[in-house]
Amino acid sequence: MRRHAPSAHESANLDRIDHAILDVLRRDGRVTYQRLSELVNLTPRPCLERVRKLEKMGVIAGYGALIDMRRVAPCLTLFVQVALSNQSGRAAQTAFEAALASAPWVLDVYLVSGQFDYLIRMECRDMHHYRELTETWLDNARFHIDKIASSPELAAIKQTLAF
Repeated sequence: MRRHAPSAHESANLDRIDHAILDVLRRDGRVTYQRLSELVNLTPRPCLERVRKLEKMGVIAGYGALIDMRRVAPCLTLFVQVALSNQSGRAAQTAFEAALASAPWVLDVYLVSGQFDYLIRMECRDMHHYRELTETWLDNARFHIDKIASSPELAAIKQTLAF
């Protein structure tokens, strides 16, 4: 899902009540509007209008649930760093990002600075599955991948839905 980046003008329009609403929703996205309005000292109707305004502005980009996939099916969560070749160009970046965006096992993708270009969080059935996936990336000449490094998750110490 593409997120709308708020302009400086939109960011400037957030007041303390908007920030209080965001703080409550960040911690409990299932809170009722009645309870939310009580927590931010606003009546329900104006509170609902503010939430809808924040959604329309793209400040609230969506709602979700933290799911422990290990309880659903055995899986391996990995943090993968990928560096594209220095000569790869924008076409390689666009192709690689499109492949990641459409891959169901890829959970999060960040364009980062440093030795690697991307930080990816993904879930695989096992290491064999991970190897198959990354080999398809390496074999794809359009991506111009220089190197891949990965670290398996041992334990999640803190997780949030905030981004």
